[in-house]
Amino acid sequence: MEKTGASLLSNDVLRNACIIAKSLDTNLLCSIQSETEEVLYLHIYEQHKKPYAMLECKRVGVEEGMSKGPQTIEKAKQGAYVARVASALQKVRNQEGEMQGIIYRSDGTYLLKPFVELMEDIINSTDGELLRKFILTVGIVSNHGNWIKRDGNGELSFSEELFQKELMVLANSYDWLLFLTDQGLSQFIEQLLFNPNDENIFLKETFLASYAEKKTKNEFTKVQMNIQADALLLKYFKDNINTIEGWFNVISPSTKTLVNLQEELELLKNKNWIELY
Repeated sequence: MEKTGASLLSNDVLRNACIIAKSLDTNLLCSIQSETEEVLYLHIYEQHKKPYAMLECKRVGVEEGMSKGPQTIEKAKQGAYVARVASALQKVRNQEGEMQGIIYRSDGTYLLKPFVELMEDIINSTDGELLRKFILTVGIVSNHGNWIKRDGNGELSFSEELFQKELMVLANSYDWLLFLTDQGLSQFIEQLLFNPNDENIFLKETFLASYAEKKTKNEFTKVQMNIQADALLLKYFKDNINTIEGWFNVISPSTKTLVNLQEELELLKNKNWIELY
């Protein structure tokens, strides 16, 4: 393997992971598993360059005086493009408007079935012809004002008739589409950034320092995080996992739950990918 000069930790700022070596088909990655006052425990693992699943978040802000974010349709088109080109499994509609799935084998033959049924067949399969270019695509969106209309009573509803066209674009593209509810996002902000308990006060301080007017360094992003803040966040998620699962609505497939998604990811993770390739 070819070595790299990547840095995982610098001045107490942690990157989510770093590549420490590369080969033709895999990367060797390192992340911090846990720490004590004197020792850092590292997690070193080999990762195939071809993924079996991908998650993508689409969040759009709303400017003052506007009903929804001006870039919402652009975000939807970006997400739809990624979902369509990432995986060999594609969504098509038949003449009755029902969602079908289609996937091609290397010899040009194909399977065509109702989409959810075909997706399940592939995930449960050991057929390398079906799995070799399959990637389970999962989209995550937030901000109700951008993606969902209000009903006649002014309430936000997850009725399909009230989905903005941009949300329908994403639902028709990703294999799975999840919605982070306003209630869930508000709970996170309230408990960790506005009014944290004594254990989590450091999270608020780190966040404010990172987004202050005269900040010197950002230590609260999806790529890099203060190592103490990272440990506090991981503990919060672990301690509140059942509540956090309730923060998400499944837009599509509408007949499934987060438990089903977790099961599908576990099935994909446990396949012998070296043998399949």
